[in-house]
Amino acid sequence: MPASPHMTKLGIRKKLLALREQLSPDVRAACSEAISARIFKLEIYRQANAVLGYMNFGAEFASELWIQQVLADGKKLALPRVNRHTNQLDLYWVDDLENQLESGLWGIREPVVERCEQLTTLNEVEFALLPGVAFSRNGARLGYGGGFYDKLLMKQLAIRLGEQTALHSHSAKSPKNGDISRWLTPAKSLVIVPVTHRPALVAAAFALQIVEQIPQEATDVKVEWIITEQETIACSE
Repeated sequence: MPASPHMTKLGIRKKLLALREQLSPDVRAACSEAISARIFKLEIYRQANAVLGYMNFGAEFASELWIQQVLADGKKLALPRVNRHTNQLDLYWVDDLENQLESGLWGIREPVVERCEQLTTLNEVEFALLPGVAFSRNGARLGYGGGFYDKLLMKQLAIRLGEQTALHSHSAKSPKNGDISRWLTPAKSLVIVPVTHRPALVAAAFALQIVEQIPQEATDVKVEWIITEQETIACSE
């Protein structure tokens, strides 16, 4: 969907949410099934032993069926829970969707703290599926406005705020060796701390959620892959 370069994040979010709500339940279900099938074919998913997912709400990609298959594939599954004290996401290992989840913020099913083991870092997973309202082909992501995932990614991918210009890690060709600058927006205040491992960042979205351009800020982290019902997008600048 075209988006004016002058549209604000708020404007894009409002327009895309309205468009997504117009999809009938049957269409959303069919598109979600097609998206899941494409994700399962990704080599980065097939090779991953531990996966971060999310429980869907509203009219977004129906992730629960995908999550069920993740567990059926024998992979470790991590799900997020909003920590209302820190206003950030905490991650927990889940292997029983019936007994380890409860209704949380906005009615989204979240891990029950007392019944799940908490992850110490996002880097314990190899594949992270991220939600969002809109995406552009260069990997820019627009969330729901709470900044939960941007804070999680900034914290867990070993990126900290500084006073210098953005620094690049030593390897520009191998993100597995720590170069995560490709998935950061240009900014004056980013200092990148190399890490030895980080998860592949993947987004699931309906085709109508793809826009030409999304305004970016210093704290925005890009995704590497966007999967729609129509195509698998390898993000590039």
